[in-house]
Amino acid sequence: MKLKFLITSLLVSSVIIGGCSASSSKSDETMDHSKMTKEEMSNMEGMDHSNMSGKNMETMNGHESHTNPLALNHSTGENELALPPLLEAKDGIFTITAQQGTSEIFKGINTETYGYNGSYLGPVIKINEGQKVTFKTNNQLSEPTTFHWHGVDIPGEGDGGPHHLLQPGDTKNVKFTVKQGASTLWFHPHPVGATAEQVYKGLAGLIYVEDEHSKKLGLPSEYGVNDFPLVFQDRKFDDNKQLNFKAAMNEDGTIGDTLLINGTVNPKLTVGKEKVRLRLLNGSNARNYTFKLNTGDSFQQIATDGGFVNKPISMNELSLTPGERAEIIIDFSTYNVSTDIALMNEEDTKLLSFNIVDKKSETSSDSLKNLNNYVVTDEERKLPVSKKLELFGMGKMVTINNKQFDMNRIDFTQKQGETEIWEIYNKPDMMGGMTHPFHIHGTQFKILSIDGKEPPTNEYGWKDTVAIDAGETVRLAVKFNNKGIYMFHCHILEHEENGMMGQVKVE
Repeated sequence: MKLKFLITSLLVSSVIIGGCSASSSKSDETMDHSKMTKEEMSNMEGMDHSNMSGKNMETMNGHESHTNPLALNHSTGENELALPPLLEAKDGIFTITAQQGTSEIFKGINTETYGYNGSYLGPVIKINEGQKVTFKTNNQLSEPTTFHWHGVDIPGEGDGGPHHLLQPGDTKNVKFTVKQGASTLWFHPHPVGATAEQVYKGLAGLIYVEDEHSKKLGLPSEYGVNDFPLVFQDRKFDDNKQLNFKAAMNEDGTIGDTLLINGTVNPKLTVGKEKVRLRLLNGSNARNYTFKLNTGDSFQQIATDGGFVNKPISMNELSLTPGERAEIIIDFSTYNVSTDIALMNEEDTKLLSFNIVDKKSETSSDSLKNLNNYVVTDEERKLPVSKKLELFGMGKMVTINNKQFDMNRIDFTQKQGETEIWEIYNKPDMMGGMTHPFHIHGTQFKILSIDGKEPPTNEYGWKDTVAIDAGETVRLAVKFNNKGIYMFHCHILEHEENGMMGQVKVE
């Protein structure tokens, strides 16, 4: 298991007040923070924090310290898990509206939230390979937003990056042909300076891509019966049970103590005595999750971000950083209905309780066979590195190649349809460093190596987000099938907004 937070890296994160905005100010582009002394860092912007207690440093500006990430509360399992509705197309058109409202997350209390086609989160959009679709997007918020299709192989003009702002009341049609295989993708906003808060308030939804091959595999596929979406998001509610983002926000990634799965607090999931498919999305702003069963039993991973792995992989635990997805199979037929079984995290906090009932769906799967024919070719392995990226910093001082994001600057160019090797290095700082989940828009890539070695078996598949630990160097084979301008960035949403983002123009 990768270490998702190098603990000491973030002691000073909540006291770094200076730095550049996400969209301007190049004065710090040449600053090498690794050469700063502790005294220099503690006195940035003329503030001396050297005599502050650890507790004061943790609570300054209301931020929680990542030196000891705020622990999640145990789920009591008292509420049945909510399921997002399936969104059906009408003549190939999917209508998706960003809106604001209230949600009864806690019994009897209305919490102000954002959602797609509802007050919190969004529907599951189901599309098929080869299908011509139109996403009719509407902004009914009181602020600008964008609709970013995370993991979708889509022309740049429809990708929904920060260039594609939709003003309140505006509508835009995004048309494209689905050119990728079966996978679990998602969508969320991507406006500069507001992404973290809009996601925090509830803007996120899922996309299921199906193809003819996936329909013949015999996988659990009955939605809400043996095939379940699980959107994991940690939140911190104020005394009035509201999502006060400004009070909870941490420049190094906002962490909460309350877990919501599909918007449900203290969830449980009722399942039959059969194989059950769980589609996991880490939809949190910054928290990493390591999933395992309280029984210590194994489960099977069948897919990663962009599609199926070649064969089911037996796992005892699975880690996901923000933006990453995975599909797993748990065989509940081996348990009694009275079995106490739950999904836990690395701290043995109960995330999701399972209530087993003595039933079996008509589409229950008996065996799982070959799922995919994913391969890294010899040609791809022999390609030279053509793009080098260095991720560095924390808080507002994050950079890529010593630069912060500028909407008017193109950082790289690449030819449509040509594979290039991107080498990404996560440079440690004097405090150690931290994991950055690195995401590229508009494509699915292949992980060639991590520190010169083969990636873990469960990452041998299509990916759009990869966790890069401090000190690690990752090589990716990247090909864009469409033209346009695409973002690449850290998927800790606060890091993205603070400038750890760049642009590649595909021509």
